[in-house]
Amino acid sequence: MIVGSTAMLAAILLAFLRVPLAFSLLAISVAGIGFAINWNIALQLLPLTISDAVLSYDLAVVPMFILMGNVISKTGIANDLFRAAYAFVGHVRGGLALSTMVACSGFSAVCGSSYATAATMAKVAYPSMKKYKYSDELAAGTIAAGGTLGILIPPSIIMVVYGILTQTNIGDLFIAGVIPGLIGLALYMLAIRFVAARNPSHAPQGEMTPWPEKLKALSGIWPFVLLFGLIIGGLYAKLFTPTEAAGMGAGLAILIATLHGRLTWAVLRRVIIDTAYTSVSLYTVLFGVLTLSGLAAGVLALVQSTGLEGYALIFAIMLVFLVLGCVMDSMAIILIFVPLFAPIVVSQGFDLVWFGIIVIVVTEIALVTPPVGMNVFVLKAVLPEVPVMRIFKGLVPFIAVDVVRLALLVAFPAITLWLGSTVG
Repeated sequence: MIVGSTAMLAAILLAFLRVPLAFSLLAISVAGIGFAINWNIALQLLPLTISDAVLSYDLAVVPMFILMGNVISKTGIANDLFRAAYAFVGHVRGGLALSTMVACSGFSAVCGSSYATAATMAKVAYPSMKKYKYSDELAAGTIAAGGTLGILIPPSIIMVVYGILTQTNIGDLFIAGVIPGLIGLALYMLAIRFVAARNPSHAPQGEMTPWPEKLKALSGIWPFVLLFGLIIGGLYAKLFTPTEAAGMGAGLAILIATLHGRLTWAVLRRVIIDTAYTSVSLYTVLFGVLTLSGLAAGVLALVQSTGLEGYALIFAIMLVFLVLGCVMDSMAIILIFVPLFAPIVVSQGFDLVWFGIIVIVVTEIALVTPPVGMNVFVLKAVLPEVPVMRIFKGLVPFIAVDVVRLALLVAFPAITLWLGSTVG
C-alpha cells in the first residue's frame, strides 16, 4: 500500500511537472515493482509487457482508427461536411456556429481525437465566422467545445484506452457513446442559440442557400455516413470486432480519399508518418501502465474506510477527475486513475460501460476547463490572434450544459446503456 501510494503521488507530481507521461509511468511502474517485490522481476516484466502489448490483437485497433482519422483530416474531406451543414442552418442567427458544431460531431465520428477535431475545425470554420463578424468568444468557444465531442462520439481513442485498461468490451463502449454524444451535440446547439438570442451582435445571420445548392452540398457528407454506418452498424449487429471495424474503416477512408482524387503520394506519406508518430506515442504510454503491487487493493480499502458507497462514491470520484482535469492532461488522468477506480466501481455494483461514459464526459469538461483546458491551448496554437481568456469566456455556456448532461447521465444510467441492451 505504501509503495503503491508513493507511486501514485509520484505519477501526479511528474504529470504536473510536464515530464513525458510514457517515461514517467514506465519508470514509476518498474520502480514500484522493484521496491515491492524484486528488481529482477521488475526488469523481466518490462520486455514481457512491451512484447505482449505490441503483439496484442486488441491494441491493433489504435493505429487503425488513428490512420482513418488522419486520412479524413488531411485530405480536406472535413471541409465538405462544414459546407453541407452551413447550407442548411447557415441562414439562421448563429447558423455558422451551429454548422461548426454539426461538422465537429461528424468529423469526431470518424476521427476519434478531440485535439484533431479542434485543430481542423479552427482552420475550416473560424475564417468563415470572422468573415461574418462573429465574436471571438462565440467562434472560438464553439470550436473548442465541439472538439470535445471527439472523445465521446465513437470511434474514440480514449474509449479504446479505457477499454484496454479496464478489460471492457470496446464495441459496447462505442455503442454506449452514441446517445450521450447526440445529447451533447443537441445541448451545445441550444447553448449557441441562447448566446445568439441574448447577444445578437455575437452571431449575425448568414446568407440563405438555395435548395439546388443545398442538395449539391449533401453530396459531401456521404463519406462520414458510410464510415460511421460501417463501424457502428457493424458493431451493433455483431458482424465484426472493434479491431476488424478499425481495419475496414481505415481501408474505406483511404479508398474514399482516393476516389475523391485527394490522396496524393505526398499526403499519404504525411498521413502514414503522423499515424506512426501518434501510435508509437500512445503505445509507449500504455507500456508504462504496469500493475503496481497492492495499489488497487490499497485504494479500495482506503475508500471503503471512508464509508462512502453507491452514488456518493461516484460523485467523489467525479470530483477527483474534475479537479485534476483543471491542471492535468486528460490522457494522464485516464491512465493513472482509471485502473485504480475501476475495481472500486465494480465492487459497488456499477456497470463499467456506464462508468466509462461518465469518465469520458467528465474528461470532456476537463478539456475546456481553466487553467489548463488542453483543447483551448490546441486552439490557441492554431489561432494565435485570439486571447486565451476570450476562449475561456466563450466556453462558459458550453461548460454549463455539459454539467447538465453529466447530471442526466448519472441520474439515468439507461440513457447510456439502453442502446447497447438492444444489441442482438
